[in-house]
Amino acid sequence: MAIADNVAEIRERIAAAALRSGRTPDDVVLMGVSKTFPAAAIREAYCAGIRVFGENRVQEFSEKAPLLRDLPQVEWRLIGHLQSNKASKAAELFHAVDAVDSMRMAERLNAAAAARDKNLGILIEINIGGEEAKAGLHPEAPELDELLRAAPRLTHLHIQGLMTIPPFAANPEDARPYFRTLRALRDATAARLLPGVELGVLSMGMSHDFEIAIEEGSTCVRVGTAMFGGRR
Repeated sequence: MAIADNVAEIRERIAAAALRSGRTPDDVVLMGVSKTFPAAAIREAYCAGIRVFGENRVQEFSEKAPLLRDLPQVEWRLIGHLQSNKASKAAELFHAVDAVDSMRMAERLNAAAAARDKNLGILIEINIGGEEAKAGLHPEAPELDELLRAAPRLTHLHIQGLMTIPPFAANPEDARPYFRTLRALRDATAARLLPGVELGVLSMGMSHDFEIAIEEGSTCVRVGTAMFGGRR
């Protein structure tokens, strides 16, 4: 199937999942995860209506970005782990970084964004399954509150919410408890926030489990394979 056909099918599934959970399809942002795919594929998804794209690697996107500068109203988000020495380049290329899990990284991104007089969105990554091989804060880690309390002095960052990737399971239903836990963490944390700080974004759900994520409150689903096909 063409990317446009895939996008149409995904949107239908998003709409059905949103309605099942008493929400509207407009409550959910569909992000196209375009890592490893060429600029031509991104352009095709754009023509199908996708406006938010997720890339995993700074270097890879730096090579594609010049080919896509003519696309208006696009949001580029870095969704992969960011190395400290790439913070400056990430702040230059992306509108948001979705995998912040330390004060050190937040401070580096803030300095890099300030140097460009730019406001950068960030999501705090939560390692909801406590997997050693994955990045992200443990759900009970004190660093979460530390990052949120630092928001007023991180003047060029906008903490938008939380993101997670649950442990992989063949049955999408197995991810439901993890999505539910992240939503509960967001809701509980909101009561401790300083004025002006919001955690409206819950980025959770990928190609194989995004419908379950939406039913559990996701506001952004990150879809790659179902949109673009198998990785290249």
